[in-house]
Formats: sequence, C-alpha cells, structure tokens
Amino acid sequence: MHTIRAMLIWTGLALALALPLTLAATSEYLAWRDPVYIVAGFAGIVALCFTSVQPLLARGWLPGLPLPRGRPVHHIIGILLVAAVVIHVAGLWITSPPDIIDALLLRAPTPFSLWGVAAMWALFAAALLAAFRRRLPPRTWRTVHMILVSIVVLGGAIHAMLIEGTMEMTSKALLCALAIAATAAAVATPWLLQKRRVAGRK
Repeated sequence: MHTIRAMLIWTGLALALALPLTLAATSEYLAWRDPVYIVAGFAGIVALCFTSVQPLLARGWLPGLPLPRGRPVHHIIGILLVAAVVIHVAGLWITSPPDIIDALLLRAPTPFSLWGVAAMWALFAAALLAAFRRRLPPRTWRTVHMILVSIVVLGGAIHAMLIEGTMEMTSKALLCALAIAATAAAVATPWLLQKRRVAGRK
C-alpha cells in the first residue's frame, strides 16, 4: 500500500513538472526566438518547477525523503533555484538590456516585471539568510525564511501567469497552483501543529 502511494505521488509530481516543460518545448513561439532567449525562458520554467518541489522537501512530504534525509536535497535544489534565476535574468539581459534595467529599477510598464523582480530579490535574500542560518535564533530564521519564500513563490507564480509566451496556459496554471498550495501547506503546518498542542493541554 505504501509502495503504491509513493509511486502515485512521484508519478504525479513528475507529470506536473514534465508536462509544462514538454509543452513549452513544442511552442510555436520558439521559432522566432534566438538560442539565448530560449535558454533564459526555460531557466525560468525550471525555476518555477523547483519552487513546487522545495516546500515538499522542506517538510519531508516526499516518499523516500523524510526529514532529515530530505534536507540536503532541499539545500541543493535551493542552490539550483538561485542558479536558474540568475541564468534567466542574465539571458534576458543579453537579449534586451534596456528591459532588464527598467525592471530592476522598477520602472518597467509591464506588471509581470515587477512581480518577477520582487520574487528574485526575495529569493536572493532567502539564500543569503540560509548562509547565515547558524547565527540566527531558530524561531527568527524560520519566520523570516517562510515570509521570504512565500514572496518568492507568489511573486514567481504571478510573474509566470502574466506572461504570454512559450508556456501552455493550463499546465502553467496547474504548476503555479501546485507551488502555491505546497508552500501554503508547508507554512501553515507548524502553526496548526502548535495550535493543536496548545488545545491538547487545555
């Protein structure tokens, strides 16, 4: 029973991640894009996939990767997520420097740029915070980290949904919904457990 359940979870997650990538690879928009732009775009899609996996790893909800076994994988995916965003932004910078400058200076006329930049800086802040985790009180670390990653996921999902590009809309919406739902569940779980413990003592 546990084996079947684990297989279903992994299969569902694999489909949720592979389908948007596969459909994006067959998009007609790619015919008019240069290679650097395509790499930058797919780096953004990969980053969105990583945000869906991270909260599942953080809570040990993936079969075969319970805590603390899943924690090193969570750290590695976090590094890859930062790298994917850097490649995404760097590629777009190469193809259109003025657009990236306007986005970074928060003067871009497109709303998706503002959400993307907000998510990017929140991600960099979360990564920097992780590097100094041992120097922070555990409660402070958890609270700030959860706030930052929530901004990353929400901002990244809105950024992706507002863009009309290579990603197919339905699969993109499902991937964004997965990332938001998984993050919301991961953030709410400690609070719900604490509330249940307090209720049990009364």
